[in-house]
Amino acid sequence: MPKVDHCKQLTVILNSVADGVFTVDDRMRITLFNKAAEEITGFTEEEAMGRHCHDIFRTDVCFTSCPVKEALESGQPVINREVDIITKEGKKVPISISASVLKDENGKPLGGVETFRDQSLIYALKKEIEEKYTFHDLVSRNPAMRRLFDVLPDIASSEATVLLKGESGTGKELFAQAIHDLSPRRKGPLVIVNCGALPEPLLEAEIFGARRGAYTGSIENRPGRLEMAEGGTLFLDEIGDLPLPLQVKLLRVLENHEYQPLGARSPQKADVRFLTATNCDLEDMVEKGTFRRDLFFRINVVALQIPPLRERPEDVPLLIDVFLDRFNRTYGKKIRGFSGEALQLLLSHSYPGNVRELLNLVEQTVILCRSGEIGVEHLPAGFLEASDRDEDVSFGRRSRINKAILQDLLARYEGNRTKVAKELGVDRTTLWRWMKKFDLSN
Repeated sequence: MPKVDHCKQLTVILNSVADGVFTVDDRMRITLFNKAAEEITGFTEEEAMGRHCHDIFRTDVCFTSCPVKEALESGQPVINREVDIITKEGKKVPISISASVLKDENGKPLGGVETFRDQSLIYALKKEIEEKYTFHDLVSRNPAMRRLFDVLPDIASSEATVLLKGESGTGKELFAQAIHDLSPRRKGPLVIVNCGALPEPLLEAEIFGARRGAYTGSIENRPGRLEMAEGGTLFLDEIGDLPLPLQVKLLRVLENHEYQPLGARSPQKADVRFLTATNCDLEDMVEKGTFRRDLFFRINVVALQIPPLRERPEDVPLLIDVFLDRFNRTYGKKIRGFSGEALQLLLSHSYPGNVRELLNLVEQTVILCRSGEIGVEHLPAGFLEASDRDEDVSFGRRSRINKAILQDLLARYEGNRTKVAKELGVDRTTLWRWMKKFDLSN
């Protein structure tokens, strides 16, 4: 029987895998470099052998948080850390790295081994998907939302007044921005007024403006938002909060395209296109007499109903990626994503605060996360409690679970959360929430 050359056999195996593989000795000099490593980095095996790994990979973490050094110092493997390397040709390539300690047959550390995978195609596909489902600053793959995107250019090209309807946080202001940007008035200003943000006297001056002496303390002419929006678009957000006396004044602007600032002796013309938005049921308000019927018909020329996030769950993963990328850039971080358990919680949440709630949630977790992955421990306590209430199984078991029971089970299974969750008949995310509630998550 012929003698097997195990070293040669190992080299053949390593050269057949798609992932880059290299090993280093205790001085961080490369001792093995497979074919995939050559293809990804652009360096040949001959060029890499014997050189310090930082000379070949030239990442931004080589001298600060090298995965191989981290594995050697901690004795624990580093899994799927995303970094950018600079190839021999000077091209930046995103890769995913896993590193661990290389030991001899007696368990003595010899150096480190690292596997890495080119993420360029994944990044390109991710970008393509985002671009495919992005319309201006709006992002969705939901059919109802896509139908809204489809009609926006036609709506924007007209001068019709638009009523944007939807719950708070659904992105009505982004729709208003898109309509303005697509309209013939896009070179003019988009001026926004929140009708629920100010008391009636201040709101009237804010919208229509005021002349000097119109009221106590008015010592100079003050332009209103209508004047500021001249030649552009005025977006009246939360129009359901507009007081009845101001509804009469607004109706005059819509019908005659003229208005009279406070204290002015004569009216002035308004060359403005109106967009409005509400989270109220205006039809019900009309029936109750709290919103003028004639004004409702004037602003309801074109109505767009924006669905809440809970009705388009397919958008949650897409929005998470968009927000994570945004806040990584904002805070100078390189968080690759959420753990499976954390992502499961995000995907199962009902989002009463809609897209705004998800946006704030991602920003908070990015700020708190110090590693490359956001885990359940980074999610706000309020969010976890809300998720717990939403889950029938968790709610039914809450009265029977206490800290002592969890401590006993964790000790019995030596901290193995999968086995503890199985014993309790819940999933790992539910167990995570209970552990965090009783301060057992560390």
